[in-house]
Amino acid sequence: MSQRTWLNIMGFTAAMAALAGCTKVPDKVEPVTPFELNQYLGKWYEIPRLDHSFERGLSEVTATYSLREDGGVRVINQGIDENGEASLAEGKAYFTGASNRGALKVSFFGPFYGGYNVAMLDKEYSMSLVIGPNTDYAWILARSPNPPKAQCQAYSDKAKAIGVDTQQWIWVRECQ
Repeated sequence: MSQRTWLNIMGFTAAMAALAGCTKVPDKVEPVTPFELNQYLGKWYEIPRLDHSFERGLSEVTATYSLREDGGVRVINQGIDENGEASLAEGKAYFTGASNRGALKVSFFGPFYGGYNVAMLDKEYSMSLVIGPNTDYAWILARSPNPPKAQCQAYSDKAKAIGVDTQQWIWVRECQ
């Protein structure tokens, strides 16, 4: 076997190992159970988020979830970029285990999936804390574009308790 072939195999193996780790549940995160997907479907407003390249510069961000024909979830993320232009990304999500547990994997880029873990959710499904494959990816989503300050603070406190650097929140919308 040539050195180049060996390096390709090693690179592929490393990529697959990294990809497998992208859908994990981070330490200190216990996905919400019971979780009712049908109640979670619909439009959510992004309140704060951590900075990452795929949303950098976007404002007025929303996420809309609906059922796919294959049993998964259709994910439509929308926002306004720095030039005032609409930005839209469509993805898909699937449960990583039991469908009554808020642990999913989401993909916007072909076969590559990342973790989508609902770490906190109120009984009315009006606010959600979502953590990605690690605590460098975190969002607070709400059904209202301007939820109550006390509720935002409780969700931010939970994020901090599980290791999110809440000093780095980008507040897309204000809590009232």
